[in-house]
Amino acid sequence: MKTIDIHAHIVPDSLWRAIDAKEDWHGFRHEAGEGLGAMMACGLRTSFTTPKVRYTLEERLKDMDEQKVDVQVLSIHTPFVGYHLEPAQGLALAREFNDEIGETVRHSGGRLAGLATLPVQDVKLAIAELERAVTKQGLKGALLDTQVNGDQWDEPRFLPFFKAAEQMGAVLFYHPQPQNNFLMQRTKRHGLFNSLGVILDDAIVTAVLICSGVLEKCPDLKVCIAHGGGPACYAMGRMDRNWHDRPSTRSTSKPPSAYQKQLYYDTVTGDETTLRFLIDQVGADRVVMGSDWPFVPWHPSPVSWLQSLESLTAGEKEKILWKNLADLLDIH
Repeated sequence: MKTIDIHAHIVPDSLWRAIDAKEDWHGFRHEAGEGLGAMMACGLRTSFTTPKVRYTLEERLKDMDEQKVDVQVLSIHTPFVGYHLEPAQGLALAREFNDEIGETVRHSGGRLAGLATLPVQDVKLAIAELERAVTKQGLKGALLDTQVNGDQWDEPRFLPFFKAAEQMGAVLFYHPQPQNNFLMQRTKRHGLFNSLGVILDDAIVTAVLICSGVLEKCPDLKVCIAHGGGPACYAMGRMDRNWHDRPSTRSTSKPPSAYQKQLYYDTVTGDETTLRFLIDQVGADRVVMGSDWPFVPWHPSPVSWLQSLESLTAGEKEKILWKNLADLLDIH
């Protein structure tokens, strides 16, 4: 059985070359420190928490073998999406990354696929770069942050982007920035900004896409939400009740739960009980394997973990481990 991982990050070689040359990388400045140090931009500090972020292609493939992962779908480490940059600078970052990841995929012997990063601070540039990344570099779609400089994805200016992605058949993978969510302003204790803040951002973008009517207007749009969509499915009953009880707030013709099966969700949920609940809510056809490589340690691997779960049937495991993503991304 082939296994495909939709949630695997990469830090581009161009960033490491800039560090070695003691140069900034698209406005990001390196700070030496423990391990590989950290990158700074706009007052936000991104530490490199594992040496795997600097793995070569050969080291990555060896690690994938040990993890029993046949194919990884690569996406940029989200602190480096560069939405804060001026549009031209953001486009330069995106083009450099997308060209590099396209080249990496082509040299992987079919073991890797790729998702672009885009300068979504300028919608026209983002559409053009998505088309270039898909048609010229062979990428499968794009990774997106759950917000754009504080704006949500239901802003009217983003609808042409969704229409374009739908027409291209591009997959949009939503993943928040761990160090840039609202829980950081509430508390920095106990690691809650990561364990809880991240999945709250996942739930917010899920709810925004559903409740705003984006999925109604773009019924064939391919969207996957990281970390199982956070608690969005758990909160669906409350969103439905709001839709029924407060007609003035409606932006869709049907209640929110009618749209939740249009999305895909990865398996980075934390435990079996949560994953089982997700599957029961949206169906095994809408759940795909993710690992959050290399930031989440798996013992022994995300594949072995899924295979060991007694609450999942053999058919559900087959769909989640590879079949759903093989169909979604046209990887066969």
